[in-house]
Amino acid sequence: MKTGSFGILTIIHALLALFLIIELGLVSYVVDITWRWSSVQFLLFTVVWSILVLVYVVFAPAFLPRAHIPIAVLAVLGITMIFWFAGATAVAADIGVPDCMGNRSCQVTQASVAFAYFIWAGFLGLFGLEAMAYWKSRGPAANADKV
Repeated sequence: MKTGSFGILTIIHALLALFLIIELGLVSYVVDITWRWSSVQFLLFTVVWSILVLVYVVFAPAFLPRAHIPIAVLAVLGITMIFWFAGATAVAADIGVPDCMGNRSCQVTQASVAFAYFIWAGFLGLFGLEAMAYWKSRGPAANADKV
């Protein structure tokens, strides 16, 4: 899909970038105070991975067109979507349903889980839009006339 025009993809990319920056701060704080939780460390890896994926998805079509392979974009977005769901669910399972009672670390952990699910939904939407564009332009139905 074209990323040069200001459309739904640009809005999703911008929102994901904003949420990733917020999530990076939240998860970094949680890792600092609860370094023993591997699920939170995985969520930190997922944030860094997602920033790299977003940079690739946004800038590769314009600056590295030979590196922008549509099926690779779908694969990377699908993996990222799975990472976010797994990471958010793992951290949510670790914290359970606590009553934070003003405990800052508990509240920050809950906020990081909430933002993780928002980011997962953003990557789910991005994956869906990219998949529809891919199947519309290069899918099996598009090549059926050429047989």
